Amino acid sequence: MAVAIRFIRPRSRRSRRCIGASICMLLALVMAGCNEKAQSQAAAPPSVSVAQPVKRIVTDWDEFTGRFEAIQEVQVRARVGGFVTSVEFKDGDMVRVGDLLYVIDPRPFEAVATQANGQLADARAKTELAKRELERGLTLVKTSAVSEQVVDQRREALEAAHAAETIAQGALKAAQLNVEFTHVAAPITGRVSRHFVSVGNLVQGSDNGGSTLLTTIVSMDPMYIYFDVDEATYLKNSKLWFEGKRPSSRDTPNPVQVALTGEAKPSHEGRMDFIDNRLDVSTGTLRSRAIIPNHDLSILPGQFGRVRLIGSSPYEALLLPDVAIATDQSRKIVFVVKDDNTVEARAVELGPLDQGLRVVRTGLKPEDRVIIDGLQRARVGAKVSPRSVEISGSKS
Repeated sequence: MAVAIRFIRPRSRRSRRCIGASICMLLALVMAGCNEKAQSQAAAPPSVSVAQPVKRIVTDWDEFTGRFEAIQEVQVRARVGGFVTSVEFKDGDMVRVGDLLYVIDPRPFEAVATQANGQLADARAKTELAKRELERGLTLVKTSAVSEQVVDQRREALEAAHAAETIAQGALKAAQLNVEFTHVAAPITGRVSRHFVSVGNLVQGSDNGGSTLLTTIVSMDPMYIYFDVDEATYLKNSKLWFEGKRPSSRDTPNPVQVALTGEAKPSHEGRMDFIDNRLDVSTGTLRSRAIIPNHDLSILPGQFGRVRLIGSSPYEALLLPDVAIATDQSRKIVFVVKDDNTVEARAVELGPLDQGLRVVRTGLKPEDRVIIDGLQRARVGAKVSPRSVEISGSKS
């Protein structure tokens, strides 16, 4: 408050004393008005923002750390020995079943196949000859031109010729397989690694594990993700299954959500595929597995991911933002504005996050007005000036 005072030179001493007294009284009145205004401002209740809890249907999710693995992984090895004459793929490419990967010099095996083919032709000729000899013997034995013993010998010779023909056929098939094995093809569809053997190198081939490793292939779509469920969560889910509130993942492909490293929200969805038959005695966890589609091939075997597994049946819940929740030693509390605008502290039991809001299991009612902004200005038992707002992120 500004007061303009104009001084007029008094004509006498008495007039000067009267004017001085008047000025003192005026200044006292001005100071009293300022004090009253300051007291009224100090007594005004602090302003806070309040909102009612959001009520909607939610589902609890349990979270675990998992690692992706390929559903199929193949070590491509040589099945015949020889010199590599060609590498037909680019390192790291996607390949399909039957795509040519390596060529091993086929000429030695083609020569063996040609030889086996000739031996088969010889065996067939001998079989045909033995067949005709037996037919003649059967005709002659009727006129006693030859004895029964000769007929038996010719019958035995025909059987031996058939056996030799069968052996020759087997040798030809084996030789043809070796020729086929010189062209190493992809056994599965997936991403191929680098080539471990270059052109001109000698490789060893066998079917007993001693052959040369040429490359590896891993399938990419879909992918497995393995994760370990702790014993407490397993018991909780078992109880829900017995009560009929949640299907078991052993016989139901329960949904899962996966967030990759660095992602705030899940980006991939899948389904449960496998639960082990016992808990690991050293860790007390149960190995579990889910199948995750990987159409964009963005996931690689060996990556980590955060797995969210359905942990309850849908239920109606009250939700608040985390900024409205305070900590009092070991308790979680919220501040509620009562009908007379005084502040009350409520102990609450919290649940998981759902779409950015925290589930409040106990301690709140739908009509409660909860302080979500201005907690530092609120005091238990003191009055506040509430301003109603809506909680952001409350839409499903």
